[in-house]
This record gives sequence, C-alpha cells and structure tokens, in this order.
Amino acid sequence: MKRILLFLATNIAVLVVLSIVLNVLMAVTGVHGIQTQGGQINYEGLLLLAAVFGFGGAFISLFMSKWMAKMSMGVQVIDQPRTSSEVWLMETVQRLARQANLKMPEVGIFDSPDMNAFATGATRNSSLVAVSTGLLHGMDRDEVEGVLAHEITHVANGDMVTLTLIQGVINTFVIFIARVVGHVVDRVVFKSERDYGPAYFITVFVTEIFLAILASAIVMWFSRQREFRADAGGAKLAGRGKMIAALRRLQRAHEPEELPGQLAAFGINGGLGHGLRKLFMSHPPLEERIAALEAMR
Repeated sequence: MKRILLFLATNIAVLVVLSIVLNVLMAVTGVHGIQTQGGQINYEGLLLLAAVFGFGGAFISLFMSKWMAKMSMGVQVIDQPRTSSEVWLMETVQRLARQANLKMPEVGIFDSPDMNAFATGATRNSSLVAVSTGLLHGMDRDEVEGVLAHEITHVANGDMVTLTLIQGVINTFVIFIARVVGHVVDRVVFKSERDYGPAYFITVFVTEIFLAILASAIVMWFSRQREFRADAGGAKLAGRGKMIAALRRLQRAHEPEELPGQLAAFGINGGLGHGLRKLFMSHPPLEERIAALEAMR
C-alpha cells in the first residue's frame, strides 16, 4: 500500500510540474495548443507537448530515482558501518568505484529474502548501490563482490542516463503519433470539424496503449544488451570467476521477487522468461549471460 500511495502521489506531482513547464514554454515560444484555428493539427504545439511530457517524465524519474528507491524499497543507507559485514561491503564498493574512476556511491541494504541488488542515481558520481539482506546471507563474499562489480559497471557506463534518454525519445514518439492518429480518425472517419469528439480521446487512449507495448519491447531490448556489458565490466573489475559464480548462484535460487518500476532494469537478477515474455524482460536469461562470460577472452 505504501508503494502504491507513493507512486500515485509522485505521478500527480510530476503531472502538475510538467503542466506548468508546458504552459511556460508555450508562452515563451508563442506556440498555443495542439490545434490551429482552422481545426488542423498544430505540429509544433503537439511536438512541444509530446517532448515536455515524454522527456520531462523520464528525467524527473531519473532525478528522483535515489529518493524513490530509498522510500519504496526501505533502503537503509550505511553512514557508519556497525558490523564487520557492513565494513567489508563499504570497503569493497569503495575499491571497485576507485577502479572504475567513480566517486564513492552511497551504499545501502534493503530487507528482502531474495538475492538481488540494484544501482540508481542521476549521474555517475551521485549514485546509490543497494543490496538485499537475502543476497548478503545467500552468497559468499566473492559472489557478492561480483554482484557489486556488476552494479558499479552500470554506474560507470552511465546506464541510468542512457536508458532515460531512450525512454524519453520513445515516450515522445508515442504521445505524438497517438494524437496524430486520433486526429485523423476524428476528422476523416467521424467528420468532426473543430473540437475533438469522443472518438479522438478513445483512439488516442487505445493507440497509446498499443504503441507503449511495442515501445516497452524496444526499451527492454536495450536493457538486455546493457546487462551483457555490465556483466563484462563486472568481470573486469572483480574477476570473471567471481562474476560467473554470482550468476550461477542466482541460477540455483528460486525466481526472485520483482523490483518495482525502473529499479527492475538495474537489478542483478531479472527473473525468468519464456516465449513472448522474453521480449519484455529487462535481463537476458542467466544461462545466456553465463555463456557470454565464459566466451570472453
């Protein structure tokens, strides 16, 4: 329930902020609305609206990612290590970050029986690396180091920003194309002349759902390619044996609980997928990741 309320409150706040930004930009640029006075599409206005909501939502999510992760996952950031395990965790992250030429990320632990971890943050030098209690208890230190190296590589590669840009571009196209299709249906099929009728809004809604499904498959394809790169980078930082051992441990474990929202794309374990579901997986199957590492030279 806490996650749902947080999600709703955050999205309402984002919509309010983006609406204000859109109105300001329209006032500055002199672009008004998505229709001309003659009832035709104002492509400049429509593109501005699509870009503000497409990129704006993606970047606001990026800049809020650390805060959202801490709130939704109950991440406890380690300020002063209290146990030998926390000392080792902090020292290992610090060493790996130094190897990757990064500033020390925040390090946290979240309570979950599943073996998982994630990295998030708006920039390479303002990131958070968090691991689950299940991962700390279920893996030995070499395997945990492999997981940490994988997450540090995500940060070093700038994967959070890259995926945000891809998501922003796709969001913009989805919003833009859905409204063009809605306009055509409303004007050509239902012969509306000026104000949009119910057909426009229904068509936009249906088209956005259809395009969003296709867009998700594209985003997840990029995400899977990025996972292979993070595995390879983790192998270079911690050693290929440790990276493979961590993935084999995950392979032997039961299917993990899914991380919420965008965090799923930055976790170490993406669950299982079969058939069409593989198109919408944020992570490649573990056996493919292990085979890719074993083929490395």
